[in-house]
Amino acid sequence: MKLKDLLKTVKYELINGNIDTQVSDIVYDSRKITEGAMFVCLKGYNSDGHSYADQAVEKGASAILISDDLDIDTKNLAVIKVEDTREALAYISAEFFSNPAKELTTIAITGTKGKTTTVAMIKRILEIKGIKSGTIGTLGIIVGDKTIPTNNTTPESYEIQKAMRQMIGEGCKAMIIEASSIGLKWHRVDAIDFNYGIFTNFSHDHIGGAEHKDMDEYLECKAMLFKKCKIGLINRDDEKWQDILKGATCEYKTYGFSKDADYIASDDELLSTPGFLGARFKLSGLREMSIDVAIPGHFSVYNALSAISVCAEMGIENEYIAEGLKTVAVKGRVEIVPVPGKYTLLIDYAHNALSMENVLTTLRQYNPNRLITMFGAGGNRPKVRRYEMGETSGRLSDLSVITEDNSRFEDVMDIIEDIEVGLAKTDGKYVVVPNRKDAIKYCIENAQNGDIIVLAGKGHEDYQEIKGVKYHMDERELIAECLDELKIKN
Repeated sequence: MKLKDLLKTVKYELINGNIDTQVSDIVYDSRKITEGAMFVCLKGYNSDGHSYADQAVEKGASAILISDDLDIDTKNLAVIKVEDTREALAYISAEFFSNPAKELTTIAITGTKGKTTTVAMIKRILEIKGIKSGTIGTLGIIVGDKTIPTNNTTPESYEIQKAMRQMIGEGCKAMIIEASSIGLKWHRVDAIDFNYGIFTNFSHDHIGGAEHKDMDEYLECKAMLFKKCKIGLINRDDEKWQDILKGATCEYKTYGFSKDADYIASDDELLSTPGFLGARFKLSGLREMSIDVAIPGHFSVYNALSAISVCAEMGIENEYIAEGLKTVAVKGRVEIVPVPGKYTLLIDYAHNALSMENVLTTLRQYNPNRLITMFGAGGNRPKVRRYEMGETSGRLSDLSVITEDNSRFEDVMDIIEDIEVGLAKTDGKYVVVPNRKDAIKYCIENAQNGDIIVLAGKGHEDYQEIKGVKYHMDERELIAECLDELKIKN
């Protein structure tokens, strides 16, 4: 594709070369520069792409996109200067992949919590309706049965545009993405005019370092989504709901327990049977029905409301919405794994004290016979995290099963001893089973009727990192192996 065609929606200055130059690809990682590609100099928190422009010249790039002046010999390369290379990358990538967003129904979700679960809920409802969808977020880029790992919740704009084009190639009609505050701040979702934008909630997070300078900036970045979408769906019960709409250019509808919302929840209750934990509520307002949600906790009602509101605005019928929410599962997020017996076994990504507190407090509401938490802690990380996790589990669990979790370059037993420091501050009972598979087998073998067992820490991860090597390890597979070895049949 010619450079001038990529730049047609970008304000730029030609510093050197010719805009009729052919561009074979767009690259922002200097290690991936190939002959004929355009190299985009992105400024990050720890590095500046302008420092690698000389490598682009050496490796035969056809063009360089800059925001700062270069002090190198660019020979005959086309050098394009823009005000912000991240913003320009989004629009150039959209042109490179022929504006795939225009061929999809696009849905973006922002908020401190609930994004991953809401994505899964919407995808499940659309699947039931027969609308094939791709997703982008914490769990990676998911198209059909394929998952492409990503480094960030919201990847760089080039990866998003490329993924949408792949989705179209696989027959997808919709794309659902987690739009993080950093993703919005750094223009990763620019050049997409979203059909729908969802605001879940707002609370303290992502302040300092490479993220946001303060809460005001954090909120302002989330609010950017509602200048990039046609219809907003807003959690009216969140105290910042009106602030999130300041400067918004979209139409909007609201959801919540508030009687002033457009989609109103009421009469919520928890549902519990062996192997199933969820919630039930009544929906009124623009839609009326009874909803069962296959994800534990009162908070799942809000995630369900956000999914309902966008699907209702899309014209999805009640029957598909109800069936989707009743059968939804989120990999690694209070994910229930079917097992024989009258107890509940689930996998969750909780890997610090706060996330552990949240999941265990939620599960306590179901009044289990015993709440059993199996967990470890990551090596080469602050020890205080281990103390806090031990104390949290000891306080909220009836039994803690302490094991390994990405020990990295530390000895597993040293990590476990640190966890025991926190446990010692409580009256909580615990056992130590250093090998993770053995720990899972211990939990299954000793399960009692009515127990809820949480395998915490790994969630969607499918590896165990030991001494710099990532070994394949999927807890779902380990559970199946344990059941087979114990001769317990489903």
